[in-house]
Amino acid sequence: MKVEHNYNSDESRDIMVAPSKSRGTSLSAFIRIVGHDICRLTGKVLLLFMLFFPLKSAAQYNVNRLITNGEVALHYEDYVLSIQYFNKVLALKPYLWLPWYDRAVAKFYLDDYIGAEDDASKAINLNPYIEQIFDLRAISRIRQEKYADAIADYNRAIYLNPSVSSFWVNRAICRMNMQDYDQALLDADTIIKRWSQIATAYSLKAEVYLEKKDTTEADSWLSQSLSIDPYNADAWTTRSYIALNRRQWVTADSCLTRTIHLRPKVANNYVNRALARININNLRGAMADYDMAIDLDPSNFLAHYNRGLLRVQLGDDNRAVEDFDFVVKMEPNNFMAIYNRALLNERIGHLRAAIRDYSEVIKQFPNFWTGLASRARCYRQLGMTAQAEMDEFRIFKAQMDKHIGIQQRWSKSKLREVRKRSEIDMNKYNDIVVEDKPKVDHEYNSNSIRGTIQNREVELAFLPMYQLSYFSYANAVEGYQAFDAEVEQFNAKSEPLRKLNLTCNAKHEALSDIQSKQVFQLIDALTAGISEEKNAKTRAALLLQRAVAYAEAQNFVDAISDLDDYLSVDSTSAMGHWERAVCQQLLNNYETSQGMKTAMKTSQVEGDFAVAIQLAPRNAYVYYDRGNLFASQQNYSRAIDDYTHAISLDPRLAEAYFNRGIARYYSGNIKEAQQDLSRAGELGLYDAYALSKRMGEEKPAAKAKKKK
Repeated sequence: MKVEHNYNSDESRDIMVAPSKSRGTSLSAFIRIVGHDICRLTGKVLLLFMLFFPLKSAAQYNVNRLITNGEVALHYEDYVLSIQYFNKVLALKPYLWLPWYDRAVAKFYLDDYIGAEDDASKAINLNPYIEQIFDLRAISRIRQEKYADAIADYNRAIYLNPSVSSFWVNRAICRMNMQDYDQALLDADTIIKRWSQIATAYSLKAEVYLEKKDTTEADSWLSQSLSIDPYNADAWTTRSYIALNRRQWVTADSCLTRTIHLRPKVANNYVNRALARININNLRGAMADYDMAIDLDPSNFLAHYNRGLLRVQLGDDNRAVEDFDFVVKMEPNNFMAIYNRALLNERIGHLRAAIRDYSEVIKQFPNFWTGLASRARCYRQLGMTAQAEMDEFRIFKAQMDKHIGIQQRWSKSKLREVRKRSEIDMNKYNDIVVEDKPKVDHEYNSNSIRGTIQNREVELAFLPMYQLSYFSYANAVEGYQAFDAEVEQFNAKSEPLRKLNLTCNAKHEALSDIQSKQVFQLIDALTAGISEEKNAKTRAALLLQRAVAYAEAQNFVDAISDLDDYLSVDSTSAMGHWERAVCQQLLNNYETSQGMKTAMKTSQVEGDFAVAIQLAPRNAYVYYDRGNLFASQQNYSRAIDDYTHAISLDPRLAEAYFNRGIARYYSGNIKEAQQDLSRAGELGLYDAYALSKRMGEEKPAAKAKKKK
């Protein structure tokens, strides 16, 4: 998914762009009309009058620049920083729709769906003719389960642009979530008629039929969906639910394994696969799935509850108590969990804790004779005979003919029984719990947003370039620090306000709110120093520092301008050419995403890298960065050569192995790619192992498609 701004909107053009020639003409005409009046003004008043328009133009230009900087930060997923830019714009001009929309996107990425909805609403009030804003607000409302409101937004988006298939698909999913099954089926039929190759429409129909208990029809539509797109995670999830309902445990395990391969960050997929694995006696695999579900979603009720039951089956009573402690903390009135914890506390000798839990259950269910018997047993072990006899008398009086036995460990057949989460039946206290109603976790496609950073999966993508930074960086290799002699020499001789470092930002870490404020304060301090400094070399050093600060703030235009001035004083600085090349390429990436042509600027980037290499031929990071430039152009042969040279200069440069592996993969050299990724993994970039495994599992056709 991609942020797409409608820059062709007449309203946004009139408000945002810097003054054009037409505005200058209007000013001249105005002066001619009132010329005879102006001539009578004093020189001082005339000067103030004429200065008014340039000041207004500069203010307009600054707002434009702030919006651009914010969008660049948004493009590079630095959401906190982008919000700060948009806040500044909105403080100056709250009547612009674009910064409201952009800030809504940033808030969505940060899971602030209420804030995103509010900002999108303000943007719509200012400009109700941009379908992307309705799309963004609809997605924000979906995250809040406000499906009716989301449908209203999609109705408006479809009215504005009926050719966007994702609007239709998302609206149909919302209608299904509202149990409007007939209309959801009609929408799905419309999608299939207009876009026959959208697999989601077929799997949506299958899900609706599954809700209607027609599993045969559902399975038929799933087959069509998977024939179009065998990588449709929703279809595999729905098919797994059909298998679970039919108690086809092996099939369910297989379908969920495929789902997890395609969508590995959904906790419920692991919970459901654990249920299937319990029933095929793969208890080790089930335990691993519960562990993974809890890693992904630490507050997942089903994972904790069922893992506790499984630990009881495996005799791991102490850790089972920990799981039920967590469940009871989440749901203090969950008496099934309280009773399970009571049994476990009794078994491990925590008798008073067991009595406490038994008493809670008995207070809610006074005729729960098994609980009374268990509490009496604990009382007797503690020597509290009177209390024990009172419980035993209650049981004897009500159930004279009922035999009370000691609770046995649960059999494998008992462990395979299940109950609904909302079902309250104390006789089913030790049944595996399943959701009352299975639910497919849909991914809502959007033209407005790419997805949330919080849910990032390991993707087949090149690691970014090394660049100068004020924040320290060390890759995952223990003891490895990015080091360059010229950077260290600059730190020693120029005594910068903050030490310069090298960073790759391999984990896409955005600046925190505190770091963003530090960068802006540093820019202000350096600007003041530059304006006062008379010595050319000292001023050049300050310009370099401010360029790095601007780059940290994603303001690459001003960073490049400062680097131009710096290199005009010190043209032999490899560091300056290197940093300017990186900043220009980062700006190119953003401009390319907005549909701008950057061929000439890319040539400038390559030229700066060539000069930097000539000045510093032993710098591995410059070769690595130039390799990234060639890789972005799909010139994988030259990219591989540069990565190889970088590795020869620094054999511990894990990022170079990682990127060379991806370049070799796209070149069709799968075995060599896996070898490089294996080495990158050894050096600490552990995501490389997941990519290597995925390469080995993909079919040749899929590889060819990806390479293309």
